Amino acid sequence: MKRNLKDIISQMTIEEKASLCSGKDFWRTKDIERLGIPSIMLADGPHGLRKQEEGVDHLGIYDSVPATCFPSAAGVASSWDKELVEKMGVALGEESQALNVDVLLGPGVNIKRSPLCGRNFEYFSEDPYLSTQMATSHIKGVQSQGVGTSIKHFAANNQEHRRMSTDAIVDERTLREIYLASFETAVKEGQPWTVMCAYNKVNGEYASEHPYLLTEILRDEWGYEGFVVSDWGAVDDRAAGLASGLELEMPSTNGIGAKKIMDAISNGQLSEETLDLAVERYLTIVYKAVDNDKANASFDAEAHHQLAREVASESMVLLKNEASILPLKKAGSLAVIGEFAHNPRYQGGGSSHINPTKVDNILEQVKHVSGQETKVTYAKGYQLENDVIDERLIEEASIVAAEADTAVLFVGLPDRYESEGYDRKHLRLPDNHIKLIEAVAEVQPNIVVVLSNGSPVVMPWIDKVKAVLEGYLGGQALGGAIADLLFGDVNPSGKLAETFPKELHHNPSYLNFPGEGDRVEYKEGVFVGYRHYDALQIEPLFPFGYGLSYTTYEYSNLVLDQGSIQDTDTLTVKVNVKNTGEVAGKEIVQLYVHDKVSTVNRPEKELKGFTKVELQPGEEKVVSFTLNKRSFAYYNVELKDWHVEEGEFEILIGKSSRDIVLRDTVYVKSSITIRKQVTRNTLLGDLLADPVLAPILKEMLVQANRSGLAGIMEDSDDEASQMRAEMLKYMPLRGIVNFSQGSFSEEMLNGLIEHLNGHV
Repeated sequence: MKRNLKDIISQMTIEEKASLCSGKDFWRTKDIERLGIPSIMLADGPHGLRKQEEGVDHLGIYDSVPATCFPSAAGVASSWDKELVEKMGVALGEESQALNVDVLLGPGVNIKRSPLCGRNFEYFSEDPYLSTQMATSHIKGVQSQGVGTSIKHFAANNQEHRRMSTDAIVDERTLREIYLASFETAVKEGQPWTVMCAYNKVNGEYASEHPYLLTEILRDEWGYEGFVVSDWGAVDDRAAGLASGLELEMPSTNGIGAKKIMDAISNGQLSEETLDLAVERYLTIVYKAVDNDKANASFDAEAHHQLAREVASESMVLLKNEASILPLKKAGSLAVIGEFAHNPRYQGGGSSHINPTKVDNILEQVKHVSGQETKVTYAKGYQLENDVIDERLIEEASIVAAEADTAVLFVGLPDRYESEGYDRKHLRLPDNHIKLIEAVAEVQPNIVVVLSNGSPVVMPWIDKVKAVLEGYLGGQALGGAIADLLFGDVNPSGKLAETFPKELHHNPSYLNFPGEGDRVEYKEGVFVGYRHYDALQIEPLFPFGYGLSYTTYEYSNLVLDQGSIQDTDTLTVKVNVKNTGEVAGKEIVQLYVHDKVSTVNRPEKELKGFTKVELQPGEEKVVSFTLNKRSFAYYNVELKDWHVEEGEFEILIGKSSRDIVLRDTVYVKSSITIRKQVTRNTLLGDLLADPVLAPILKEMLVQANRSGLAGIMEDSDDEASQMRAEMLKYMPLRGIVNFSQGSFSEEMLNGLIEHLNGHV
């Protein structure tokens, strides 16, 4: 239905307009009955719907309406499957419609700067390209059902420690290339109905009142069309927030926020036109929700449970498979050990906590999938509620393990280890989980470890086991998915969306996380995740993009459609992928770009494309990638834009970030050549490196008959000449006057500078 929003706004009092800029209660927006303006409902849950029951506490964390709990983002991103993520988004949209929720608060796209962040399970990746691609698919899926999303938390929200007061100090290039890039494509292509601002400050200003982030970048540069909502309780100065581009404050402040807006208009701090614009943006989304409401909507809970099982099985990552112990045979005896097998950890803690429609019991699913010919025994192994080593439980587990052909140990991080609200202190498993692995290893050589955790763990015990399956937080259907993978009904196809370090101190933010007081400095710059491990040549436990399969793949015939392109053109890259094994599978093909020569510090490689391809045994397919300017560019802070330095770039095709199997080179011509103004302090070496200015400099010096200096411009194999040339490379232009013994004057230098600048 088409409405004249400006006409509706013109009928409002200032008080009514201001009231719309804050919530009605904890989850609903304000309505104005006399003008027919409705209230809409927002609800938590990037990977499932958390809508509170009527009449319970306002948080409703443990009293929400039953909904499907899908795997959390840490696992979903490991699927590298955009179509599957969109399919999951469609299901989330269907459930939101059925439960009368208008905006689903997610996805969370903050970069995994440190593996210690307590909320990493809610975020996709350490890599902004992978993260923003996953987020775009998620948003498109949910919003295809007429339900809005709220991409969060904008921006540089990368820790829970002091999250409502900390100030993230991050340089402009790093902010653009890493932390904002995770949002950018999702905002531009997905157009989420809302963007949620973060709690923290960014470079001295709260994200809730940050005009550079909320207006200059989000709206003016990226063309964002929805409205900005605060994280719950994130607003410091309501009037400043509105002026900066924050349309809706949540939750309700019982009129306090509205009064601050009216007072700011009264004293001239805020214009009524700014308020009108905010209300117009807000109403655009409110009426979009109303117009897309589906009466009598419902969803198939069992079908969504099966979809959750599919997503989980595609998301889990096989990290080790010594002697091909997996898949397990559906015969013989199997010891299932660990309380997680009976009481699974399938989701994270905090605002994303879902009340599932049902939850698979892993032990029961293992028994069901393995069939009647497999004898399955169980031992608890540890207490979930604490880290105390219970020798009785350890002994019982050892006995059960020793009597079986194979032992599958279910270990990981209990709820108390990672959650919204606090960060982890270390990367270890609980002591009683570690002791269990060590004890079973003494009596059983055939051990498979299945991990349930939201972020990386270190594995000093890995040499004691034959296989490791990273299950992440697999959602309510994780039991079936794990059983499918263990027995080969599904071939593992997940690959890590984050680096697993061997030691905590190897991670890039180690020296600067979580900061001092309320100040955290992002001193690692753009070298986040695998970029850091590559640059320092640190061997990780498992690299970004890594994951094993029950089959093998061969890559061949890398073809670039052009050997040289303008940076405004696109490059098509094709490569053949063949399943050389005996079972069907899905392979994730990764494309990285390497700038061979750069004047700025750039990562060794950066992910710029990926695709997941399904192949039958012996089948071969051609996969294709399209690269554009951003695939080769870095953010130039002086240009305030993305810039490609002209030169050669390597196109790298890999099975992971550390397993590059094919490479080729393309020459990219830059549409912008950056030349700074020449001054008396410009270095000779910089001028000599410039293909335009170097010949001019040489010619002018020769004409001035400064043979002693002109000689350094000439190629020579003479060792002394080469040494002199190296020394003079870092001499400023004014040095010509200083070392010419009066034969090259200041006037001549000024003329030289003027002439050179004529070509800049």
